[in-house]
Amino acid sequence: MAGNDKKVTVAIMTRNEQATIEEAVTGVMPHADETLVVDGHSQDRTRQIAESLGATVVLDDGHGKGDGIRKAIEVARGDILVFIDADLSHDPDDIPALVAPIAEGRSDLVVGSRWKGGSDELFGDMGKFIRSTGSSIITLSINYRWHVKLTDSQNGFRAISTEAARTIMMTEDIFTIEQEMIMKCLRRGFRISEVPTHEYQRRAGESQIVVWKVAYRYVWCLIKNLIK
Repeated sequence: MAGNDKKVTVAIMTRNEQATIEEAVTGVMPHADETLVVDGHSQDRTRQIAESLGATVVLDDGHGKGDGIRKAIEVARGDILVFIDADLSHDPDDIPALVAPIAEGRSDLVVGSRWKGGSDELFGDMGKFIRSTGSSIITLSINYRWHVKLTDSQNGFRAISTEAARTIMMTEDIFTIEQEMIMKCLRRGFRISEVPTHEYQRRAGESQIVVWKVAYRYVWCLIKNLIK
């Protein structure tokens, strides 16, 4: 609910999140004109719980988070589309801060920065160290290529103009779509800004990212978008 006659769709990305989906849905609803749950074919009761709370539930095509983001972009009815995870690592009360620069005409994509707001997930063990180091290298590469000063290219908590999202034609199927979104927005001349957001420890389940298995896909996504 952005004001300025801009309608907000909040898309909650889910896969087997029955332990947290109720709190996630009820948390975003005060900030949304449309609450959309994009489900990656959960084997638990995630979809049923979300539907019982009044959320609109759609299935992605089963190819990963990137596929789910494209589905959200396809079906969203709002002028501004916010992406948030269902594991409660993001604070729904930060949604107005993400939406405001777009609603006010100052930005087209707003990314929540964990480097500005803090994170309970990026540090603590070797896997998290590799993840945070890789994220920083990618962000620095994007900054150098497009002469911007971003701090966080990987956080999935973000808002984008639906019009911009439908223009950039993303193709990545996994979490790499988040850096692809930034690079394609920059290439098309869309304005990007950041606001501080804190990333909390997920309440249940485990992260879907296995760093060592997908690292090469992050590198390839970066290279092919930098050289275009």
